[in-house]
Amino acid sequence: MAGKSDRRPEPETVLDEALRKCRGAFLTVGVFSLAINLLMLSSPLYMLQVYDRVLSSGRTETLVLLTGILGLALLTMAMLDTARSRVALRIGVWLNETLGPELLRVGLKARLSGRAAGGQAFRDLGQVQSFIGGQAMTAFFDLPWTPFFIAVTWVLHPVLGMIALGAALLLLALSVGNELVTRRLLRSANSSQLKGNSLAEGTISNAEVVRAMGMIGSMVRRWQAQNAETQADTLRASERNSYITGTAKFLRYFAQSLMLGAGAYLVIHGLTTPGSMIAGSILLGRALAPVDMAMSAWKNFSGARLAYGRLSELVTDFPREPARMALPAPSGRLQVKDLTVIGPNGPQLARVSFEISPGEVVAVIGPSAAGKSTLCRAIVGLVKPNSGTVSIDGVRIDHWDPDELGPHIGFLPQEVGLFEGTVRMNIGRMAEAAPEEVVEAATRARVHEMISQLPQGYETRLGERGAGLSGGQKQRIGLARAVFRSPALIVLDEPNANLDQAGEAALSAAVLELKEAGASLLIVGHRPSTLAQSDKVLLLRGGMVQAFGPRQEVLGRMREATAARRAQAVPPAPSQAEQPARRPSAAAQAEFAGD
Repeated sequence: MAGKSDRRPEPETVLDEALRKCRGAFLTVGVFSLAINLLMLSSPLYMLQVYDRVLSSGRTETLVLLTGILGLALLTMAMLDTARSRVALRIGVWLNETLGPELLRVGLKARLSGRAAGGQAFRDLGQVQSFIGGQAMTAFFDLPWTPFFIAVTWVLHPVLGMIALGAALLLLALSVGNELVTRRLLRSANSSQLKGNSLAEGTISNAEVVRAMGMIGSMVRRWQAQNAETQADTLRASERNSYITGTAKFLRYFAQSLMLGAGAYLVIHGLTTPGSMIAGSILLGRALAPVDMAMSAWKNFSGARLAYGRLSELVTDFPREPARMALPAPSGRLQVKDLTVIGPNGPQLARVSFEISPGEVVAVIGPSAAGKSTLCRAIVGLVKPNSGTVSIDGVRIDHWDPDELGPHIGFLPQEVGLFEGTVRMNIGRMAEAAPEEVVEAATRARVHEMISQLPQGYETRLGERGAGLSGGQKQRIGLARAVFRSPALIVLDEPNANLDQAGEAALSAAVLELKEAGASLLIVGHRPSTLAQSDKVLLLRGGMVQAFGPRQEVLGRMREATAARRAQAVPPAPSQAEQPARRPSAAAQAEFAGD
């Protein structure tokens, strides 16, 4: 009992919260469904009265009155059905508008953790919205009313009720069978389609490599193989569904005819009235309609169910971050203590410790795979360390609100990712930025003149990932974005990798200006210009700090270590007496070996 009492309920996800807030709207849909299905009785009741009373009495005014009442009931039912559809549509739109921003944040987290789930999450949300706003969901709201219409049919006559009950049970059995025989195939087809979409997106995103290295044929063949698997499963599921749907259509039509036939038999033998026969046929059609519609929409329902499951798993794996207290703007003092990051293939950083004060420039150097880029990503909060801490102004970076800390950090990764939009929007970090702020950042990054030479200047539209710009241009615009609004901490990962001599000179001038402005800078690079601007040097090798300190001191130690290694690697030169003019004889070699 103690163990059960200690068990805490799982925290509510954004998806659970959104659905909880929709309960009132779903209840409204349910109330509308109640009224609609009750008004559905107006038609069979009208037929019952016309055949059993109006025709026998011959009273025209009664017929006109009943017809007017029927018209009013059907008009009300149509208005309620329209209102129900509008409510369902608005539920779907509200869910999309509410969950969309959260899914974007979750998608970013998933991507940073190595899961490419962001795009699929929005497709899943669209599928759920389509199901909620379509006729499929209203069919499921009408489905619970099938027993009610069967019961009313039974009141007319038990034989008619038995026919309705038998037809409904057979259709229900077919629905269950349809789920059993198509569920695995639809799930497999859905999974294969996701893989095919991922392969196609990866091929298109690497278009330059695929085209330049003649990989189009191989990538097309791989996609075709994956797509063939998807189509095969989809075809088999659709064929099985068509068999069951055809059988269900036969049962529905036959049950409708059987209802009329049985009713006629009962009328002939005086066991019921003609009105009951016609009313029973109408009630049967109404009782079976939701079952038939649910079967037709089952594929849509299955897809929405799988999409909802993926969304639920995603938001559960990446819950919302807790609210954090607002903190004063940081000055840029960076403290890294015993930072350790372990990747899939082993440690990438091991107990890295150093500090940067405002106005200092630290150059990070080291061989390939030394952990330099991992260090940059950990400092800006993109990599969660296994142990150790990264602190800004004495506050751990995971205690800062990312939206509040972000504007005070400038980051230029190795692969500069620009967004589809204008140059101005990219420099302004896709926010509503004043033109003078954008120009100031571009001027500080020494890229204002280059932008002015573009076709529309700052309003030049860029393609996806900055398509239309050279590597150097992307890097320089990325630098302007990094220094936008003078952040306190700036991290530059190989900022001069694609720069020419003029671009590198502009980078050096920008670094000097930022340093004088009091920003803390960490720059990864080996070029002399990078080292010349630095106050301290951090040498990484194998994810560990080999040296950290003032630039001249670290570089001096590196030169001494290099000279020592060269001295050990070069053997002492032989004296002139030991240099034979020709190959020594075997006896001489034996004598040398003996010595």
